[in-house]
Parts: sequence; C-alpha cells; structure tokens
Amino acid sequence: MVRKQILLVFFFSTTLLLIDSFGQRASYDWKLINVGNVRQVVTNRGGLNAKNDNFFDYEGLINCEHPANSGVEHITNTGIWVGAMYDGKRSVTLSDGESGNIHEMAPTDEPWDTVWVVNRRDTVDIPYWPNYVGVSDQDLVCRYNDYGPVSQKISDHRPLYIDIIMRTHAWASTPLDETIMVDWFIIPTKYDLEDAYIGVYINGNVGYIHNGEFGLDDESFFRLADTAQYAQDVPGGNDGTNSMVAEKFFCPKNKSKILTVNYYWWNGVKASPPANDTYNGTTNGKYDIMATSGAVPMEDQVSTGDGTKSLVSFGPYEDLKVGDTLKVSMALILGYKESEIAEKIDFISKIRPRYKVPSPPPSPKIKVIPSDQKITLNWEPKEGGVNPEEFTDPDRSDGIKKPFEGYKIYKSTTSVDGPWTLLGQYDIVNDYGQNTGLIREFTDEGLLNNIEYYYAVTSYTRPDEKSEFPELESGKTVSSITAVPGTPPPATVGKVAVVPNPYRGDINYNSYSPPWEKPGGSRKVWMEQDRRIQFINLPDRCEIKVYTLAGDQITTIRHESSSRGYEDWNLTSAVGQAISSGIYLYTVEDLNTGAIQVDKFVVIK
Repeated sequence: MVRKQILLVFFFSTTLLLIDSFGQRASYDWKLINVGNVRQVVTNRGGLNAKNDNFFDYEGLINCEHPANSGVEHITNTGIWVGAMYDGKRSVTLSDGESGNIHEMAPTDEPWDTVWVVNRRDTVDIPYWPNYVGVSDQDLVCRYNDYGPVSQKISDHRPLYIDIIMRTHAWASTPLDETIMVDWFIIPTKYDLEDAYIGVYINGNVGYIHNGEFGLDDESFFRLADTAQYAQDVPGGNDGTNSMVAEKFFCPKNKSKILTVNYYWWNGVKASPPANDTYNGTTNGKYDIMATSGAVPMEDQVSTGDGTKSLVSFGPYEDLKVGDTLKVSMALILGYKESEIAEKIDFISKIRPRYKVPSPPPSPKIKVIPSDQKITLNWEPKEGGVNPEEFTDPDRSDGIKKPFEGYKIYKSTTSVDGPWTLLGQYDIVNDYGQNTGLIREFTDEGLLNNIEYYYAVTSYTRPDEKSEFPELESGKTVSSITAVPGTPPPATVGKVAVVPNPYRGDINYNSYSPPWEKPGGSRKVWMEQDRRIQFINLPDRCEIKVYTLAGDQITTIRHESSSRGYEDWNLTSAVGQAISSGIYLYTVEDLNTGAIQVDKFVVIK
C-alpha cells in the first residue's frame, strides 16, 4: 500500500421498489448511458456499476464498456466517498467500495426517486430540481442519502446526514462521445460538517469480459498535472485490449485552509480498502486514508501491475453548514493512449461548466415496409413530428441557424446496437459535402426472408468551422429498428416447411451472417436453448404440434399473425428438455378452416 499527497492552491433501465435484507424499502433504479461510444451504468445509490449487484445485475451486463458493444470492460466498481467530523467524531459515508459495507447510500421509497433521463434542452420537473433543463445529449439525474432507513440498518455506519444529487452528462458525437461528466452535489441536512474530505474510489479492471484472465494484468497510476487517476490493461496478456479509463477531478475551492489532494492505492489482487467506518478512532480506516496530508509534494505514481484499486481524495472543507451545497465534478474518459486522454481532458476542461457546444440534429422517425427479400425504410417528416431538416442550434459559433446537412443509413446483422455498416449517405446540395441530394426512402434488397436485420437512419450537421467542431451525427442506437423481410401468410396450410431440414448439431449456425442462431437477451455466449428451427409458410391462425415417431407429443406452438408467416422453435420440449437426434413428425392445423398438414423433419446432433 502506498499513500502520497500533493498541495493545491478538480437506455436500458429497471426501477424497483425493493425491500432489502433489513426489511426497508427504497426505489432502487439504474440506467445505462447509451449515447456515444461508452456504455456506462449509473445507479441511484451512488455507484457507477451494477454488475455483481443483487439488485441490478443481469447476465451479460458490463459496467463501463468501450468501445460500445465490444465486450471490453473497464470498471468493476467506482463511487464517491464523503468523510467529515461532527460532534467531535469522524465518520465516512461511501456509495461504493470493495469490502465491508460498500453501499451506505440509498434513495427514498418515493416512486419518483429514480434515475431521471433528460435529453438536451428538454425541461423536466424533478421534485428536488424543478424545471431541470437537459445540458448534454443524455443527462441522468438521481438523488440518494446516507441516513434513511436502509442506511441506518447497516452496522458500523454512522451517517453524516447528507443528501447527494448526482448528475451525468453524455454526448453522442466526437469529440465528446468518449467522455462522461459526473457532478455530485453534496448537501448536509442535520449537522454542520467540519474537515470534510471528498474521495472517489475505483477498481478498474480492463479487458474482454468473457476472457478467463480478465482483470489480472492491469495497472493504476496517478498524473499530478491532470489531477487524474488511470487504470489500464498492461500490454500483452490474453484478455485482448490495450485501452484505458481515466477519472479527472475538478476540485472545488476551499475557503481558507490549504487544499490537499491525496492518492492511495492498494497493490495486489487481494488488497482492498478497510471495512472500518473509523468514527470510533480505528487506525488505518477510511477517514485516515482520505485525510492524511503532509508537506511532501506528491509525484506521479504507478502501481506494480497487479491491482487497480485506488482512491483520490481532496480536502479539507472546513465548514459545510446545513443547507450548503458542495459541488464536485469528475470527467470519466475512455481511450487507448495517455496522450489521447490528455487531449480529452484539455477539451472538457475548456468547455465546462456550461458545455456550450454544437449538437447533432435529432434522428428521423423511421417507417419499415417489409416485403419479399427486401426492406424499405421511409423517414419522410410528418407535420407536427420530428423534422431534422428544420433543426436549429443556438450553441454554434459560425452563425448558421439551420446546420442540417444530410442523412446516413446503416445496417447491422447482429443487433440494434451494431456493429454497423454504412449503406449510404445523402446530403443537401450546397457549398459543402458530396452534394448527392437528399432522399427520404431507401430499399435494401437481396435479403433472406424471416431473418432479423437492424437499421438506423441518422442525421448530421455540417462542421462548425469557427469553433473547429466536426460534423455532428445523431446516435445510431437511439434510432435503430428491427426489420424482418418476408412474404405475407398464405391462405391456408399445404406449403408449410421446416428450415433447416435436417438440423445439424455439428454446424455453427451462430457464425452465419446474418446469424441463424444467436444468444437470447443480453447474453454474448450461445447456449443450448438458442438452437433454432423455423416453421415457414404458416397461415395467419394455426397450431403446430410436434411428435416423436412413437406418437408422443413434444410441444405445441400457436401462431397468430396477419403479417408474419413463420414461427421459431428452440428444439426444447414443453417441459424444458432438449430433444435428441431423430426423425420428428409435426402437424399444422389451420384454425380458420380446419385443414391439417402433416410432415416431418430430421435433427442430427
């Protein structure tokens, strides 16, 4: 363990009203930042992580994924610590840590005490922040405290009686699409706090999440000039990445005392912060770590490469009165080189706290028209609806009132999150760009029927040359849709078939493009229940029954759709048992006419 100091003159979600192990209720919630090139978890109990959390975790969740949809994780857990004195005793409250009581903050049980999502320039009435106006392309806002019933039940927790409002800003386009700003507004509610220190703990494990050696060859370090802590994957190893994450701190000014910034790390895979809350004088506790200061200026620090648990703390803030607000800000920045991170730190430092930067236009609303082996997309603006072509941006420096330039059309065969292939780009005829002329309808042909394809149509601006801002494009994930080409259902049975037939277990259908089989839900790894055969040419109302050659019924599949003439089956019986190799019979009864077709298919595993 090493401690150093420096003198300074820094959309996916779930909402649950849960009853915890102590019988206390709270409106736990989390959201996933899904604009830009980082997928970051935000919870309303303070942590920027949900993986391995009993309340929030699900299979395949990644706390801090960069690039988006890469499977590369960067943070196991990170969160704010607040340490202070009142009534002559020390106390530390933390939103996230590694050992002991790692979640000492929680929301109330009010149904609105969730994670609010606010887009740029939208106005939302949040009970504790009336008429909140969105700053970035995606703001998340939440509130939590350390003194409610949930927190009071935690042993060795002496609350500071603070409310914390947390706000994040995220942007969809470069140069901010790999930066997330986090603001904490710390408000004492019961006691005046003395000698307060603010810290942010990080356990940064970087690498491909599905690799067995993930997180075992990382290092952490601190850069004095940037007041930033880093975690990065050491070159080499088998977890497949060379990326890094940095947390840049913007320390609020102190009134009179000299402000110190302390950096503390725990080297070694098994090393962890202490569990003690330290108000009773326990040595080597959390407050001691946060508040230790000295006259020796801190130098840049680098760990030994076998652990990335570290803490940056700053203080003391000597007199926080009840009702005061102390604002602490942090930039969470992703990249591949330290020089790249430094450029992003420099840029975000210049534009905060107003973040007055150009923005992309909204994505158009897409209408999908499926037909035989093709998909037609139409995004003709509707009266009173979203029209990117009329987008105005008051934050541009070049004076162009309507900066819309054109549309880009993307396709993926994997998911609504990509990866994406650009199918076409069409712009208005003016003094910039390719001058192809706009289109508002596009047809993609030569597709496989009854297979899912994914599309996104984005809009983009021309550059703001005065502020040196590039073209800004709306988010692909925000506008992405699923489309399935195919023919309408036939009038009745007679041409129903099974594909593939035979089904072969020695073929990796998951490797096809587009994949015939793929993991369900958020999973990245194929499993037995992801097997797939398809009954095609189904009438709009019918019932499929599958039998063994001996006549034992395996399952029943009911189909009712006037637009889709197929049904998938995962080769699993009605009681959840995978079927074995063999010849199987099936019947399809038209529920409108009573006509029945009988046929067979083969499974070879």
